[in-house]
Amino acid sequence: MISVSLEAVRARIADAARRSGRAPDSVTLVAVAKTYPTEDVEAARAAGQRVFGENRVQEAMAKYAPLRAAGVAFELHLIGPLQSNKVREAVATFDVIQTLDRPKLAAALAAEIARSGRRPRLFVQVNTGAEPQKAGIAPESVDAFLAECRDVHRLPVEGLMCIPPADEPAAPHFALLREIARRNGLACLSMGMSGDFETAVALGATHVRVGSAIFGRRE
Repeated sequence: MISVSLEAVRARIADAARRSGRAPDSVTLVAVAKTYPTEDVEAARAAGQRVFGENRVQEAMAKYAPLRAAGVAFELHLIGPLQSNKVREAVATFDVIQTLDRPKLAAALAAEIARSGRRPRLFVQVNTGAEPQKAGIAPESVDAFLAECRDVHRLPVEGLMCIPPADEPAAPHFALLREIARRNGLACLSMGMSGDFETAVALGATHVRVGSAIFGRRE
């Protein structure tokens, strides 16, 4: 049952935060609803969840537009790769875009924000494992990229996001992301998923992205 699973995840986040000397409400749970139906989102909302994550712009538009039209309160995060040709739809749909990862995308987002007047909050995705198949800025390039986002494009970047390699311990990647954020004065860290979010909280995550532990195994 989604409400039971959601409550269990919240309790684990709270316990991890307290063990680290942090307030439980310093961590935002992003319920990752990609591939799950609108009914599951509604069940989570009924259990008090208000922050959701989606991987694809088109899926999010179809799933959440009716809720927006009905005046339902929620916050929507894009946590999957964003193609430049989907920027207009993404800016209109998402409250937070966590996957800013290249200069071309930064320029496209800046142009659309200026055009539309809508300013989603932005995180830069960092490829902490230097995996060639994975999106994200290389760790050694993040400082310069952030400076470009701020100084050239005037983008409201407020945090970093990472997805550690599946076959490596997550903690060193979370620690690396925390250090990059610290030296760049960024307050938000999106890191940790269903299998490692407690480790992420211990290392300073302000946002954890949890899907299957809430909604069950994906088909």
